[in-house]
Amino acid sequence: MNALGHMAVGLSQLCEDKELLRFDTYIDKDDNHHKSISDNPFIVLAADNANQIRTLRGKLKEHKIPFNDFTSTMVEGTFEEQKQRTSQTPELELEYYGICFFGEKDKLSELTKKFSLWR
Repeated sequence: MNALGHMAVGLSQLCEDKELLRFDTYIDKDDNHHKSISDNPFIVLAADNANQIRTLRGKLKEHKIPFNDFTSTMVEGTFEEQKQRTSQTPELELEYYGICFFGEKDKLSELTKKFSLWR
């Protein structure tokens, strides 16, 4: 969940057209405002392994689809230690914990057809 939180916040900054994210305020019967909730669906898929995420990451780059990922180097220690550990790890040795991306449904469905729905 920690990785998902980091990726979702980061992804919202990567999307140039914030209107596409469709953030809205939901108001309950007692007039409490629940702000900045996206009207877009948030679909969580499961990967078989980190290499499947790595492959998807490459395809997202090719198609210029905004994404944000999270790796094992970003977990323990301070953020300075995490950044140093990441900078010293070749991409092929990174263990991907997750990837978060945003785009057109048809294109994303094509790229993620080998993934299963998270249960």
